[in-house]
Amino acid sequence: MRLLYVTAWLAVILSAGGCGVSLLDLGDAPAPGSPPRAHIEELLGRVATVESRPHPGGYQRGCSGRELCVFGPAWTDDQDAAGGHDGCDTRNNVLAIDLRSPVFRDGTRDCVVLSGVLADPYSGEVLPFDRADAKAVQIDHVYPLAAAWDMGASTWSPDRRIRFANDVTFNLLAVNGADNQDKGDQTPQDWLPPNPAYHCFYAGKYLSVAVEYGLPVTRADRDALAEVAERCP
Repeated sequence: MRLLYVTAWLAVILSAGGCGVSLLDLGDAPAPGSPPRAHIEELLGRVATVESRPHPGGYQRGCSGRELCVFGPAWTDDQDAAGGHDGCDTRNNVLAIDLRSPVFRDGTRDCVVLSGVLADPYSGEVLPFDRADAKAVQIDHVYPLAAAWDMGASTWSPDRRIRFANDVTFNLLAVNGADNQDKGDQTPQDWLPPNPAYHCFYAGKYLSVAVEYGLPVTRADRDALAEVAERCP
């Protein structure tokens, strides 16, 4: 799913070159390679809808002291999703996938990413990545962990939650750090990428995660995503 809809627009952005500037001034037009309306509507037809986001309690992401560590240690390699048990942590795996021309630290068997270039899937900008300023590029859980907990992951087995938190195929993207912080654990009813050109991509990505893991969306999320679909090619 990622390769089908990400590679096309990624090639367009990177072919223009440059860093830190917007290369796709498309207004509200979907970015090249965005999923078609029919695909998003098909995904919407496969997810359950709940009236509002429940709050079962018990969510603790941290793993120190008495914290519950409900999604396992952050970026653990000890998990069964794609890239698990390969000797490299999940964060570096995502960077290696999503960055153009990644440079790896010597002696790490192409694991520790030192630098590269990100075609940001939320803003449309091309951004440099430097490990010395790692917060500038962060890893986003497309379907946020806290939201997933509230919407059903609280009932999953620990192994399934760890897989979800480290799924580089469906749920993880390298993105502009500021946008990731702004998003937090918000779902589509409250947050979409700041560049409208990437709304179709995000809607398709979010719904693909929901379908893959059997997670519902709220009615307000569904309305927001259906509205996005109307503007997709």
